[in-house]
Amino acid sequence: MNRLTSRPIFAVVCNLLLAYVVYQIARVAYLLDNWSYFSQGLSWELWKGGLMFDTSAILITNSVYIVLMLLPLHWKENWAWWQKMCKVLFVTVNTVALALCLADAAYFPFTMRRTTTTVFNEFQNESNIWSIIATETLNHWYFVVLAVIVAYALWRLYRNGGHRKVLWWQYDLEMLISLAIIVPLAVAGIRGGFTTAVRPITISNASQYVDRPIDAALVLNTPFAIYRTIGKDVFTVPDYFSSEEEMAAVYSPEHKPLTTHPSPLTPKNVVVLIIESFGREYIGALNKDLENGNYKGYTPCVDSIIGLSTTFQWSYCNGRKSIDGMPSILSAIPMFVEPFFLTPASMNEVSGIASLLTKQGYETAFFHGAQRGSMGFQAFARKTGFQQYYGREDFEDDPRFGGHDDFDGLWAIWDEPFLQYYCAKMTEMQQPFMTAVFTATSHHPYKVPKKYADRFPEEGIEIHKCIRYTDMAIGHFFQEAARQPWFENTIFVLTSDHTNQSDHAYYQTDLGGFCSPIIIYEPSDTTRVKGEIQPKVAQQTDILPTVMGLTGCEEPFVAFGIDLLATKPEDTWAVNYLNGTYQYVKYGHVLQFDGTKTRAIYALSDSLMQTNLVGQVLQQQQMERELKAIIQQYITRMINDKLTIK
Repeated sequence: MNRLTSRPIFAVVCNLLLAYVVYQIARVAYLLDNWSYFSQGLSWELWKGGLMFDTSAILITNSVYIVLMLLPLHWKENWAWWQKMCKVLFVTVNTVALALCLADAAYFPFTMRRTTTTVFNEFQNESNIWSIIATETLNHWYFVVLAVIVAYALWRLYRNGGHRKVLWWQYDLEMLISLAIIVPLAVAGIRGGFTTAVRPITISNASQYVDRPIDAALVLNTPFAIYRTIGKDVFTVPDYFSSEEEMAAVYSPEHKPLTTHPSPLTPKNVVVLIIESFGREYIGALNKDLENGNYKGYTPCVDSIIGLSTTFQWSYCNGRKSIDGMPSILSAIPMFVEPFFLTPASMNEVSGIASLLTKQGYETAFFHGAQRGSMGFQAFARKTGFQQYYGREDFEDDPRFGGHDDFDGLWAIWDEPFLQYYCAKMTEMQQPFMTAVFTATSHHPYKVPKKYADRFPEEGIEIHKCIRYTDMAIGHFFQEAARQPWFENTIFVLTSDHTNQSDHAYYQTDLGGFCSPIIIYEPSDTTRVKGEIQPKVAQQTDILPTVMGLTGCEEPFVAFGIDLLATKPEDTWAVNYLNGTYQYVKYGHVLQFDGTKTRAIYALSDSLMQTNLVGQVLQQQQMERELKAIIQQYITRMINDKLTIK
């Protein structure tokens, strides 16, 4: 035992456990000081989530201390000042972390959220900030006392690194081994997990551990909220319009109850299929002019569905990542500057298709074949009103499906079995229901199940075989869905989260890289032309208002899109953001705007974007004005938490 406790790694572990105690003290203090907001207390789920965020914060803030303690330099153990320096660093860092959490507890009633880096901009012009801090310090004197007591306890309980009498090379080897063990553990702790399916956790991930958005503040801790938003403080309100009234006169994302579509006598089910990387380029039915009319594509099943559906001549995704697609499709929030998931605004109150239809009596569920928590989808689904979430674990626990080896070994359940599971679970739901599924197979590393290796061999670029497999899985899904009692009473929307690999020049342009399908299939509808490709511009953020129109929603909502089926072609539009440039599609053109001025404008007929028409298009000034209103509305609402109508 003495040999273990005399090792520096033992001292590091003991002291990090002390840091965990500090963070729990901070959380309890946060809870008690704001008990009127958190009277439900701390559930086990909340504690569990809190430990994950605490781990990330502790490892980040104590990273220098850990390295200093485990440096393979045997002579440092004979320097008393080195050990004292490490002790002072550890106590100081964790006392500051505690102080930040306690100060945030006092600030919470004003913001109802954890403080992020935006706080520095919020108060940069306040000349009396120090007097405010002094006043609040006096009002919360008990926090000062608590901080002093905890700092003293840390100093007394701190464990110095031991030093056994060993040969210098033995000591250095031991330190190298310790670092080799702790570094990957620390990286996993900071990211929030070990597997490749886990993205580095952000403040939005807290939503998956709570039932109420406000409780996310208890899951988080302030050091994490601050360091995770460093460099993410991306929203500065432009001054394109001097007043909200002037801006709203040009564009407003507020939608009033829609009356253009009559409410169905029997409420329609809504099924949204978000297909990973399923870009428009791969779909033969949407590319009849490609390769001089000889292009067949890789999606015969989806082609047949398009023959029964309504699609649009120009359709786009609003971002280039999966974390952009979720907010755009389900909440009508485009990606500007940074993914919504990664900004402080992700803690804002947000509505979505699920929450709006829940108010109309719908049962809602979200499906994703990866492990729970992957990509932050569970948190976002819960935040936007989905009542249930089904992931890989649920699939494997289902005796009808879990007895097979359907995990792809890296990301998720293969698309074919998971879509069958999705169909089966919907049959168990009470109508009307609204569901969404996010597939996974058509993704790097671009593999298909071994049993389909001969059926879907390598061809073209490596994603093509995955597209063929996923298309087959979609076809099998619709075959099975057509046998279910709910099928005829359902609105299906099929789109992709974003685009992916390309082997056609048109889809490699600034705008072509955003081309995604938007397909609306309603088996029982007899009012629309089957297989119609309407001459309209469509984007992912149009899906929410279009679905609200089809279901006769009477609830007002915020959406950065339009009801595609109730809007004239000339009034449809799309917007996306690429490397500092906003792209606005309308009036048969795409305008590229850098936030200050228009850099380029191209005709949509100029598919390769070769002829810049700046100054030559009559609608350029109008397009600039509309885009500025969209940008200012977006940023203003992000900063002021106005993504819903209260």
